[in-house]
Amino acid sequence: MNLSLYNRIKGGIFGLAVGDALGGTTEFMTKRENEAKHGYLTEMIGGGVWNLEPGEVTDDTRMTICVAEGILQQPEAPMNAIGEKFLTWYHSKPKDIGNIIRAVFQSYAGDWFEAAIRVHERMGQSAGNGTLMRCLPAGLCYSDLADIEKMSRMQSRMTHYDNRCDEACIIYNRIVYRVLNDENLRDAIEAEVKPTAYAGILMGEPDCEPSGFVVDTFRWVIHLLWHAGSFEEVVQQAANAGGDSDTIGAIAGGLAGVYYGFDSIPERYKSSILIRSQLDDVCTRIYEFRESLI
Repeated sequence: MNLSLYNRIKGGIFGLAVGDALGGTTEFMTKRENEAKHGYLTEMIGGGVWNLEPGEVTDDTRMTICVAEGILQQPEAPMNAIGEKFLTWYHSKPKDIGNIIRAVFQSYAGDWFEAAIRVHERMGQSAGNGTLMRCLPAGLCYSDLADIEKMSRMQSRMTHYDNRCDEACIIYNRIVYRVLNDENLRDAIEAEVKPTAYAGILMGEPDCEPSGFVVDTFRWVIHLLWHAGSFEEVVQQAANAGGDSDTIGAIAGGLAGVYYGFDSIPERYKSSILIRSQLDDVCTRIYEFRESLI
């Protein structure tokens, strides 16, 4: 699909927010619990464990905005700018924040990598999905693949000192890079996933729960993107699987939005996002930054 760069960028940011807001209703529910309560969820109704307003986003979208704004503020070395955005958001007392990220914020004393290492060692691992959920701006803002990989890894290591998080973020944004260059989504996924431990997921449904463990999360994301035929299918299937549905919906919805474009996202979803004006502004600034690189 030969879509404009702006259509793809805006599709990615809004797609992530839509997947987040839709999936927020069913987070931590089992698939059976969701079926009993909602049947098959297709609309943004809010509620859920966080008592969300319809169209309200969670930490997935908020931290993605932080990464985007940090990169736009200081693109050559954005870590400190991203960190300042993170802390401002954290001090606003958000409804939803992951355990690993909260622990790192509480441990931070001037060095993000040191804080992440301390938490990793204290917990015994830090392979949550909290960096995969926010890494999309690295794939959207930079045009050089080496920069994309570098920034994907950097923003991940700020809070999650685990190679599995780095790997997932890099694979994800390598797929974003291919799609932004008008490659077919399935071809892009196959090219980046086949050389990795995730290759088996192309053969069938994940044999794991849609959990917050980054490997499980990414397996579900790949599965949804590989089999769904539209943006709407991707985010609805993520929401109805339960588990960590807002984050899986955000990650899968972001890449689906890049591929299918902003225009493919149902208007009822786009118009329901409560922070759509802020997202509009971020999308415009990302696009202008990308254009300045040419």
